[in-house]
Amino acid sequence: MHPETARALAERWAALPEHVRTPAQTLGRHAVGCEGTHGVFPKCNLTCTPCYHSADANKVRVDGAHTVREVGRQMAYLRERRGPYAHAQLIGGEVSLLAPDDHAAALQVMRDAGRSPMSMTHGDFDPDYLRALVTGPDGALRFDRVSFAAHVDSLMRGRRGAVRPRSEAELNPFRARFVQMFRDLRAETGLRFYLAHNMTVTPANVGQVAETVREVVGMGYSMMSFQPAAHIGDERRWKESYTAVDADAVWAELEKGLGQRIAHEGVEFGDPRCNRLAFGFLAGGRWTPFVDPDSAADRAARDRFFAHWGGLAFSATPPVLLLLKVARVLRHHPGDAVVAVRWAARLVRRAGGVRHLVRAGRAGTLGLMTFEVHSFMDAADVGPAWELMQQGVEADDPRIRATQERLAACTYSMAHPETGQLVPACAQHSVLDPAENAGLRRLLPLTPV
Repeated sequence: MHPETARALAERWAALPEHVRTPAQTLGRHAVGCEGTHGVFPKCNLTCTPCYHSADANKVRVDGAHTVREVGRQMAYLRERRGPYAHAQLIGGEVSLLAPDDHAAALQVMRDAGRSPMSMTHGDFDPDYLRALVTGPDGALRFDRVSFAAHVDSLMRGRRGAVRPRSEAELNPFRARFVQMFRDLRAETGLRFYLAHNMTVTPANVGQVAETVREVVGMGYSMMSFQPAAHIGDERRWKESYTAVDADAVWAELEKGLGQRIAHEGVEFGDPRCNRLAFGFLAGGRWTPFVDPDSAADRAARDRFFAHWGGLAFSATPPVLLLLKVARVLRHHPGDAVVAVRWAARLVRRAGGVRHLVRAGRAGTLGLMTFEVHSFMDAADVGPAWELMQQGVEADDPRIRATQERLAACTYSMAHPETGQLVPACAQHSVLDPAENAGLRRLLPLTPV
């Protein structure tokens, strides 16, 4: 384990509220959490109901030099505070409003800081933009791999070809087209990619989640993430009450869509009131979790992984170095090899056996699939909770105190090197965004003067 990783993980674990320090908890044992950019390109060319951005977001011009400079500053601080490796989102605004070269420069700055970047988009851009982003002037790939998250749902207005969609089903061709752009470029250039699908859920579309899952799960995304709406961001776009839709309601629709239980209790990521994650893979339309929460042997294998392997960055380590690290761990814990083999055997049996997996692989229906529900909190709760936290005061009101607990366990942080803070996303959007975007409106006016 890198010593800075060990330090960052220990600090993260120590800062977690007691109730989330469970054997299944990933934060502080294998991950420091996700990261995101802020104040870099808040403008978007679609409108959503709801939208977590403040009213001034679309009054700021997209400026590539500003974006690259601010992303570099924020990533440097995250590298200092949270160690040499983490997943980070390049998020605004709409990332495809950046010129391709500026977008690529921002991704490179993130990679240089040890971050694994994911570009957050509505997906309404052309193959030519993607090609210009991932290839240089000589036609060679700038990156060996890219990650994108496409947010597509019927609450969005302005998408070309579906300006005012009447249903989620109407958007399925757009969801499939997004994946196909990457597949076509992979066939031509060898580009590797990871794609996630995001969807906001309100009372208006919660009844369409199951059918959306059935249609999208085989398209080629490796993650399906759902965000129950909260009263956060631009109040002008709060068209309905969102309290009727919570993580349980969305998860029930997810399971209905797949026709099976989606076990999520084996691995936790932060506070379960905010995040519900199920890591696994699909084989022939059947989903299998990596950790079966009902299996004592699987839980024991998970605990052993966190204890002995938690600090290793598997996806960010060169293969030869990773092999050496694995060998060193096994030298100290040789019994882990037997545990791993037995876990793999159970996993294959749960997935339907070797023949089923081979058939799925040949048919192109074998692949990773993570399901997630990420619940934001209402600004009316986050504002007072965050203010009291800055004073070191625990709220008397149970609702505000629960909000403080969730903020303390937040998996998604944004860097503020000017204040020395790592700010939870809900606090960023509820408390800090309005003033930040008002300042950007003066710094980067739509019509420069």
